[in-house]
Amino acid sequence: MWQFFIFRDPLRDVPAAPLGVVCPVDGIVSVVELTDESALNGEAHRIVIRVDSFGTYTARCPAEGKIMDFHAAVPRIAATGIASGLWVRTDEGDDVVLQFHGHRFGLAPLAFLGYGERVAQGQRCAYLRLTRVAEVQLPINSRVLVRAGQKVAAGADLLAKLPHP
Repeated sequence: MWQFFIFRDPLRDVPAAPLGVVCPVDGIVSVVELTDESALNGEAHRIVIRVDSFGTYTARCPAEGKIMDFHAAVPRIAATGIASGLWVRTDEGDDVVLQFHGHRFGLAPLAFLGYGERVAQGQRCAYLRLTRVAEVQLPINSRVLVRAGQKVAAGADLLAKLPHP
């Protein structure tokens, strides 16, 4: 019975929000800040979400676009280990990065999408495998729509809007 709660993956209605960034996990937003140390080595909005242990088992892709490869595109930072996670480049050229931290029992999330694949906004993209923290990095000129302390649902809630009209 407990497995039902840990490995659940309910259907979610992904909002029809062009240029919207959807929440990748169920949880509570713990940090909303600007950083100059993003995975792509520049300024970015950083949204950290504490993952709900009883939330969904799969992560959702925050934006529509193409899955990019950190190691091929940014070798100097990829070598440091900072650049890892899911990097999506939108058709408008915006970069959205999803990273996970605090893996329980050493079980890092397991992505099931490959480099170069197209991904839809809110599409399932990885098994969380008991991960504690999700981090989304957005272009500096994005408009953040959440605040620290806010409860969010994977694939259903918008975190931000990307900058293009």
